[in-house]
Amino acid sequence: MRDPDALAWSMEQDPGLRSTIVAVTWLGCRPDVDVLSRRLEHATRLVPRLRQRPVSSPAGLATPQWVDCAFDLSLHLRRIAAPAPYTDDTVLEFARGEAMTSFDNSRPLWSMTLIEGLTDDRAALVMKVHHSLTDGVGGMQLAMLVFEPSAETLPMEEVPVPTTEPEPSGVGLARGALGHSLDRAVGTARDAVGQAVPVARAVVRHPLRTSLDVVATVLSVARFVAPVSDTLSPIMTRRSLDRHLDILEVDLKDLKRAGACVGGTLNDAFVAAVTGGLRRYHDAHGSPVDELRVTMPISMRHEGDPEGGNRITLERFTLPVSETDAAARVRMTGWRCRAARNEEALSLSDTVAGFLNLLPAGVIGSMLKHVDFLASNVPGIPVPIYLAGAPVSGYFAFGPTTGAALNVTLVSYQGTCCVGCNIDTAAVPDPQKLVACLRDGFDEVLAVGGAHRPVRAPLTDGPA
Repeated sequence: MRDPDALAWSMEQDPGLRSTIVAVTWLGCRPDVDVLSRRLEHATRLVPRLRQRPVSSPAGLATPQWVDCAFDLSLHLRRIAAPAPYTDDTVLEFARGEAMTSFDNSRPLWSMTLIEGLTDDRAALVMKVHHSLTDGVGGMQLAMLVFEPSAETLPMEEVPVPTTEPEPSGVGLARGALGHSLDRAVGTARDAVGQAVPVARAVVRHPLRTSLDVVATVLSVARFVAPVSDTLSPIMTRRSLDRHLDILEVDLKDLKRAGACVGGTLNDAFVAAVTGGLRRYHDAHGSPVDELRVTMPISMRHEGDPEGGNRITLERFTLPVSETDAAARVRMTGWRCRAARNEEALSLSDTVAGFLNLLPAGVIGSMLKHVDFLASNVPGIPVPIYLAGAPVSGYFAFGPTTGAALNVTLVSYQGTCCVGCNIDTAAVPDPQKLVACLRDGFDEVLAVGGAHRPVRAPLTDGPA
């Protein structure tokens, strides 16, 4: 595994840091299951990683390895009838269960469940994947291997079944682990030497400026890995394995306009709407808060990178919450987010992940369990798509809380921001109240751009 993938997998040792991504695709009718099966089979041939499982190296000699295993599609694509009352609540309740359960690591780390027989003969596809297999952007890439641009089934190119290697023995795993560790050590040393030469030349030519750059990088890395010992929220302090999933829909153009009106971006407006909702939630509980700590995934994906893979880094920083002027809060949020994206440590994120892989899970927990919330903005799909002949009406992702009180993930689809909320119910025992506050937070930010339409209510009132 690459170090970032291995970090996501190793955190699984602490169930509170479980890195399970769940996504719900709402469908206007029942899809053709035979077509869906063929497309999934085709996707696993294009991306052989979908047929592999993780195996830890003996005695932790190296990062875990992906190994081939006996692959049976029927174990990864299930088909169930929606229980009464056949509403969207039943789908979110099923997705909630998926978000709370771990994977069977004897098989590839993904599954899909088609839920049929919803009201008006609709259906939904609940997808579950581990973060070590892919991140949000990679997940959308993998999804597009299954979705189609029209209701008509398009022909698929012939792709042979990938050649599989026998699962290595304990001795083979140890040998591979040692070889991997040696290659990584040599590569790290080579990179260090390669970087040291130009740095040494720069020191000779510009000693003061180069020294300041080195100090800035060291301080950036220190901020990147520093443990956090306190939770800024006075009320969202407890953590558990219980979750509540809920959804909101926001007009994409309106949210973009709100950010642009103050010189910001869609992401600035999105995050400021979340902090506005959290301000209202804390005020409602008589516990106003000035700032909250966020973990924000930042994509490190480059053109030419293969589909899937966990090509993100997690940046932790504080955001303003108490500012009641939505325009000012959007502007301040943008400054903080851009400062985080410009951290010197980002270019060293793979190396930092390798270092973190050497630490006990408890240390990683100390870095993440005092984070108040996660916010993730995933570029989505601007055009209508279909799943085996069924039109897609919405696509909602629920990122893992990874030790925080909640994760709010935005995926845009066909002019709509589909916002998925994954809430730890120990931190937030009244999740419906929080979702109502988040809805008000979006309304507040949308008004900055002159939108008077309220954010659309969730498709449901959420599971009990």
